[in-house]
Amino acid sequence: MPKTLSHRCTQLCLLLLISLPTLADENYANHPQAQAFVERMVSEHGFDRAYVQNLMREAERKQSILDAISRPAERVLTWGEYRSRFLTQGRIKQGRAFIKENRDTLERAAQDFGVPVEIIAAIIGVETNYGRNKGRYRVLDSLATLGFDYPRRSKFFSKQLEQYLLLVKEQKFDPTAVKGSYAGAMGYGQFIPSSYRHYAIDYDGDGVADIVNNPVDAIGSVANYFKSHGWRPGEMVTVKATVSGAYDQSLADKKLKPKRTLADLQRGGYRVDAALNTDQPATAMDLQGNSGMEHWLGLYNFYVITRYNHSRLYGMAVFQLSQALAAN
Repeated sequence: MPKTLSHRCTQLCLLLLISLPTLADENYANHPQAQAFVERMVSEHGFDRAYVQNLMREAERKQSILDAISRPAERVLTWGEYRSRFLTQGRIKQGRAFIKENRDTLERAAQDFGVPVEIIAAIIGVETNYGRNKGRYRVLDSLATLGFDYPRRSKFFSKQLEQYLLLVKEQKFDPTAVKGSYAGAMGYGQFIPSSYRHYAIDYDGDGVADIVNNPVDAIGSVANYFKSHGWRPGEMVTVKATVSGAYDQSLADKKLKPKRTLADLQRGGYRVDAALNTDQPATAMDLQGNSGMEHWLGLYNFYVITRYNHSRLYGMAVFQLSQALAAN
């Protein structure tokens, strides 16, 4: 064999050898953290070892998931930009159609859990456009990728993968078939696995809490989530404020849970027209809208909305969409 050809063959062989581990690492069969996960599922939950090993072999690493979680909309968009995504005429029209189609279930949930029809519908509208966009990733891939290849939150997502395997066992779902968001959230209301197990309910009495395909269960489950997190029936969510030029901008809360009273905020220059109990806690928010800075005071029910997604932009989108759905 000529020396040049032999040299090229050696180079090609080396390249193939280098590439083999990369190809093998596309699944999680040999990943050290995945192997530890298998042991935990066997020892703590009594799972069959071969079953979990096969799932790790089936799970695929998705770079697009790692890319997506690094740029969530709540972190990179202004309030005006974020609002424009969700407060569209199309979404409002579809939301009213969703309410009309599911009126009996929504009103039953409102009665049972104390959560307004429009708030339940708005959550489902913001999360999945009323079930039209439940996510394109297999939940198994999302949670394995983030649990084993996203060090910043690997503990959280590996725990969600554990909850997912418990969930599919309980609900008799195919663990390789369920699709959701890049973060592993599922169904009409986009519940992560731990929330699914804790708050999803069988609201139509068929013996299965299916929020992935069943809007009746999804509606009841969203309402149950809100009640479980302290929704206060009949109370306001947020109110728009005005400010004077010398208002105290440091009062705008960086965290979501209210730490000041409405009276404190009023003394700092925030003004509201509504007659409210000034002793109640409120969160001051200065948000960059499309037409300038907007000032809002989030009340306790606003905080409850942000238990669903820890973002003031998300809370505002849900609230304003609910208002639009309620308007005639």
